[in-house]
Amino acid sequence: MTRRTFAVVSAGLGQPSSTRLLADQLAAAARDELAGRGADVDLHAVELREHAHDVVNHLLTGFPPGALRRTLDAVAAADGLIAVTPVFNASYNGLFKSFFDVVDRDALAGKPVLIAATGGTARHSLALEHAVRPMFTYLRAVVLPTAVFAAPEDWAGDDGDSALRVRIRRAAGELAEQVDHRPPATGPADPFALTTDFADLLAGRDPS
Repeated sequence: MTRRTFAVVSAGLGQPSSTRLLADQLAAAARDELAGRGADVDLHAVELREHAHDVVNHLLTGFPPGALRRTLDAVAAADGLIAVTPVFNASYNGLFKSFFDVVDRDALAGKPVLIAATGGTARHSLALEHAVRPMFTYLRAVVLPTAVFAAPEDWAGDDGDSALRVRIRRAAGELAEQVDHRPPATGPADPFALTTDFADLLAGRDPS
C-alpha cells in the first residue's frame, strides 16, 4: 500500500476557528477519497497561529527556528497541500501570506493544492480567485479547479447534502485524483548531502 501525506495549512487566528474546521473537513474528505484508491494517508495539520512569531523572525533574519523549519519541510515533502485562509479586507490574511513568503522557492512546484477560505459573507468568496489562486499559480503549484468557500450561513443546518458538503467532496475528489496519478513526493533536497563519493574526495579525484 502506497503511503501518502497531505499537509493541511490553516491560518485562522481564533480558537475555535471556522477556518480550522473547514481545513479539517477538507482533509478528512481528501483522506477518505485517496484511501478508497488504496493509499495509506497521513495528515500533517499546520495551524499558522502557532508559528506566527517564528514566521516574523524568519522574515527578519532569514533563518527559520527549528519548529518552523520542520513545518516548512513537512509542507515541501507532502504529496498534496490543503491551504485555508480567512478573508480579511478582500484577500488572504497577513499570516497566511507571510508563511508562504518563507516557504522554500521550489517547494510547491508541481504540487497539487486545494485552496479554501472562510469569511463573514459569501461576497468574500471572490478572494479565492483574485488573490489566493494567483499566489499559488505564481509559486508554480497545480491549483485544483474547485475552490471551497464557507460563509457563516453554510455552517447553519449543515448536513451531508448541503452545498458546502458537495463542494468539499468535489474538491477532495480532485485532490485525490491528482495525487493518485503522481509518484510519491520525495521532499526537499538536503543542501548538505554529499554528491561525490567520500573516497573520491580523499583521493582528490574529479567525479565529472
